[in-house]
Amino acid sequence: MNLAIWDIESSSASTDFGSIIEIGGILIDENFIEKDRFNLRCRLPEGEIPQAMALIVNKTSVDLLTKSNLSHYQMLSEVEKIFKKWSPAIFLGWSNIGFDDEMIRKEFFRSIRYPYLTNASPNKRHDGLNIARAAYAIDNSVLKTEINAKGNAVMKLESLARNNGFEVSGAHSAIFDAELTIKVLSLIKKKQPQTWDAFLKTGNRDDTETIIKKENIITLNEYFYGKSRLYLCAPLHPNACIHPVYKFGQVVDLRVDVKPLLKLSISDLKVEIKKTPKFLRTIRSNKAPIILDASYGKQVEPYNAIDPALIKERAELVKNNEKFSQNVLNAVKEIAEEKQQTATQEDITAEESIYTRFTSKKDTLLFSKWHDSTWKDKLIMLDKFEDDRLVGFGKKIIYQESPSTLPETMYKKIRREIAERILSEEKEKWWTCKEFYFECDNLREKFTNEKDEKKLKFLDELNAFVEGVEKKYREA
Repeated sequence: MNLAIWDIESSSASTDFGSIIEIGGILIDENFIEKDRFNLRCRLPEGEIPQAMALIVNKTSVDLLTKSNLSHYQMLSEVEKIFKKWSPAIFLGWSNIGFDDEMIRKEFFRSIRYPYLTNASPNKRHDGLNIARAAYAIDNSVLKTEINAKGNAVMKLESLARNNGFEVSGAHSAIFDAELTIKVLSLIKKKQPQTWDAFLKTGNRDDTETIIKKENIITLNEYFYGKSRLYLCAPLHPNACIHPVYKFGQVVDLRVDVKPLLKLSISDLKVEIKKTPKFLRTIRSNKAPIILDASYGKQVEPYNAIDPALIKERAELVKNNEKFSQNVLNAVKEIAEEKQQTATQEDITAEESIYTRFTSKKDTLLFSKWHDSTWKDKLIMLDKFEDDRLVGFGKKIIYQESPSTLPETMYKKIRREIAERILSEEKEKWWTCKEFYFECDNLREKFTNEKDEKKLKFLDELNAFVEGVEKKYREA
């Protein structure tokens, strides 16, 4: 299966309220031979306030932000076409599952497109960072790394690439970061060929669940507190090994004595599950977890000091006990329900609601027709959508792309709504003018102390741009 290596640069660290302003990708075959590539940049959407630090990192000047050939809407349209053309593929970036994937999903959602294009069958998705962490956990000689102040290996793309002999002067541009991702992954595949196919086997939820249900003992790679670790685990019984609420795989860490656990009630299991070290581990089945052969976990502490016969016995006790497994699922279900009851009840905006309410099939079938229509027909077609969120998104797209299409009252209403957001004096979820100026002042002090004239000039230009946006919407 081809690999679609891609990367984004954004106007903000917020996946709900920021925008992709640059995206690049390279399609390669299983031998890392390039088949296609693209790189697109767009203008900042009308009425959005960017984060200054995000633009400094990805080197986006005001000119790039305002004078690119493509509008934001046009760029997303091109990306959708390219991703469809590249399918089927494994879509993969660097730390993409935590950020880039979330951003593209929410951008597609807000632009009235199918959000799950990169992982909906036949496509799969993975994460280069997950692969690098697992390869390093198996053999720390596979990659040369920097070591941070806490004694942990640094797994940032630019750092890894530089330490392994790759040129990094263009880092933090979308296409260049895609190229660096390919170089680092190619090195891993070359040095650790025996694990490469195993790394990619968990590219979607169904494939991951098949492994969990089939295997008696697995090695699970997890990363926390700055370290990548291998855990030898036994999945629960095949009929009761998937979390009933979150749909994630559930496995037992084989370092623990499982016999006492088998006798516990559901309420007692709830207590044990919350204790550390954990006896129960969660496999996030839809987030490209790394699951390897049991032999890898058996080689590391503390499992290499446990009698292999005892490990096998513990695994069989877990895997073959459907009642115990069902009790565990009942316990985690109650924990999840209790957590949901105490969750914050603050209002969720339409932009944040992608996972709280899924778009109906009827509405989804209208997407292509809506995009193929004239702006006048787009406005008329909004009445056909059942989902009020899509109607709101559609009106804002028309406001940004073809404002003259909107009736005057609708145009003014959207303009006032944008004004209320960006001119708010409160601490908001999105970036406001007030928040931007506060950030800008702090950065100006920092760069003055560092005598960085180039960044100070950049801040002045960006500040003037935001002042212009503020003035425009104060008159709304």
